[in-house]
Amino acid sequence: MRIGDAAAAAGTTPRALRFYEQRGLLHPPARTASGQREYGPADVARVRVIRQLLALGLTVDDLASRAHRLDLLAEDPPRRCSATPGPDTFAPVVTARLATLDAEIARLTELRAKLARHIATGGAGVPADA
Repeated sequence: MRIGDAAAAAGTTPRALRFYEQRGLLHPPARTASGQREYGPADVARVRVIRQLLALGLTVDDLASRAHRLDLLAEDPPRRCSATPGPDTFAPVVTARLATLDAEIARLTELRAKLARHIATGGAGVPADA
C-alpha cells in the first residue's frame, strides 16, 4: 500500500511515517518503479506500536535506542516482556523515563505549592523564592 493508505491504516499521517523512517524507527520501505514508498501490514503494525509507545510517554529517542526490538512488540499476538530485564530490553528505557516523569511531577508539585502560597498571602508582586 502507498504511504497515504498505510498512514491512514496506522492512524497517523504520511509525514509521520517519513519522520519515523528518518529517525530509524521504520525500516526503509520498498519502492515502486516510480520511487513511491510501498508499505505492508507488518509496517502498519510497527507504526501502531510506535504510536502506542509514544502515547505512553516514551520519546522518539527512547524508541530509536530499541528500534531493533519494535518488531517483537508488533507480532500478533505480541510477545510477553521478559521477566529478566537486560540492557537490550525496553526495561532500562522505561525505568529512565519513569524517573524523568517523577522528577517533573516533583518540580511541578513544588511550583504549584509556591503559586498557591503566593495567592494565599495576597499575591502582591513576584514571590521572593520564585
